[in-house]
Amino acid sequence: MATLKEPIKIFIVQSLACMETPQQVADAVKQEFGIELDRRQCSAYDPTKPAGKNLSKKLKQLFDETRRNFQENILDIPLANKAFRLRELQKMYDDYGKNKVMKQKVLKQAFQETDGRVTRQEIDHTTNGKEINKPLTIELVAPNVESTD
Repeated sequence: MATLKEPIKIFIVQSLACMETPQQVADAVKQEFGIELDRRQCSAYDPTKPAGKNLSKKLKQLFDETRRNFQENILDIPLANKAFRLRELQKMYDDYGKNKVMKQKVLKQAFQETDGRVTRQEIDHTTNGKEINKPLTIELVAPNVESTD
């Protein structure tokens, strides 16, 4: 096992605290620092695992602080933002041009993003063993919102 310098240890601890797997961290260390590590060596820097039970107090504190910040601060993750998701859906919708099937799927996804539910879908593919083409029926129901007036 390679002896690691402090910046690499900090990088490993912070990556593990952000829920990356030891293999992902080992790959990132190789890419960032040019050092090849085994995933088992990386897992020794995770105090939540048996392999990391002897981690220094300083690195344990860094892990705990980084994990807490990671879990509390979802603003750093664009997909956690509804406006970002809707903007991406709008781009997809625009990109599909005349493809009505895909546009319908994007519209449905956008509806689910804004309202959160589709109440009933009926699809009937067979009648007496014969396949028929019956249009898809989607009933949209407004959510029950009580007025506080």
